[in-house]
Amino acid sequence: MKNRISLFILAVFLLTMNACGDQEERISRKAERIHDAVLTVDTHCDTPMRLVRSDFDLGKRNDDGCVDFPRMVEGGLDAEFFAVFLGQGPRNDTAYREVYNRTIEIFEKIHTNVEKNSDMAEVAYTADDAYRIKKAGKRIAFIGIENGYPIAKDISRVEEFYNMGARYITLSHSRNNDICDSSTDDLGPEHNGLSVFGEQVVQEMNRLGMMVDVSHISDQAFYDVIELSNAPVIASHSSCRALCESPRNLDDDMLLALKDNGGVIQICILSNYLKQPEPNPVLDQKMKELREKYNDFEGLSEAEFEQARKEYYQVRNKYRKLATVKDAVDHIDHVVQLIGIDHVGIGSDFDGGGGIEDVRDVSQMKNITHELIRRGYSRTEISKIWGGNIMRVLRKNEELSQL
Repeated sequence: MKNRISLFILAVFLLTMNACGDQEERISRKAERIHDAVLTVDTHCDTPMRLVRSDFDLGKRNDDGCVDFPRMVEGGLDAEFFAVFLGQGPRNDTAYREVYNRTIEIFEKIHTNVEKNSDMAEVAYTADDAYRIKKAGKRIAFIGIENGYPIAKDISRVEEFYNMGARYITLSHSRNNDICDSSTDDLGPEHNGLSVFGEQVVQEMNRLGMMVDVSHISDQAFYDVIELSNAPVIASHSSCRALCESPRNLDDDMLLALKDNGGVIQICILSNYLKQPEPNPVLDQKMKELREKYNDFEGLSEAEFEQARKEYYQVRNKYRKLATVKDAVDHIDHVVQLIGIDHVGIGSDFDGGGGIEDVRDVSQMKNITHELIRRGYSRTEISKIWGGNIMRVLRKNEELSQL
């Protein structure tokens, strides 16, 4: 009798396992069909930093870094916004000249690398470009600027950067600049939101049809942008403060204001913006040792910087505790439930700290789609999350431009 019961339990277990396997296989096949059919867009990666400091080739599958064209193909990602990132530095004439020159260099590196791989990718300037390039079977390279610092106090640079391909500007980064207050400046607010010059920058971006990016900026600066902008804005890589208390995330009132504006929040898959960080003294100590070893990563030669970056990622990957795909989709769920399916997307922050369990690089992006399917999202809804919403906002900015 006991043997028969044991055999019955084993049979039930095997049938359950087979059913689960079949279900996962169906989800995988459905995800493949969706990624083949719809435009998929990630609105933020910091991979261009690698283009400037090494011989990193977007056309090759790399062992380091998170984004390249072959892995975009593997992950079913059509379009990537490559960020021209400039960390905040001094605000004087010498620093402005230096950061401007670095900005131009990064733009040129992006264009050169894409042109070198023109058989597999093109730079996109409009929403129509993106759909045309996808139809041609190529990857799509959009460009954004993270931190308005290189604008300095010269409003003409906004149009100059637009002409070089920038289709959004993140107004600030981790510290205040001449445009607005940052959400994370230890010194607190300087302008109490947007500065007078910052208002001019937003108006000029509207005129050009360039999306205003509110990630990183202070809450008051966010509301100033919402009140001033005549076009929908984006948060290119932010998450929900209701689920993870971080000043980099948007709270529910901000999300409601974003809905009224017609904008979109692109959920950032960086662990500390998805899930409240747990104490990790081992990681903290290892990072402290690295900063001491490499002079807080300041004043390094290119070779020293490359070695420091290599060790940084080794330590981070070994000791940090990552959020999961489920955590990321929880944030998508929250936005959908609060303000609707038309106002959410994905901005990975790859190569700038982004990466979670099962989505450590761009080759694993379909795992987000798998979780969306498991939660009952339809193909139409997934299409909006992956690209439809951000392209709607880009088109609206194009329509409202005065060029």
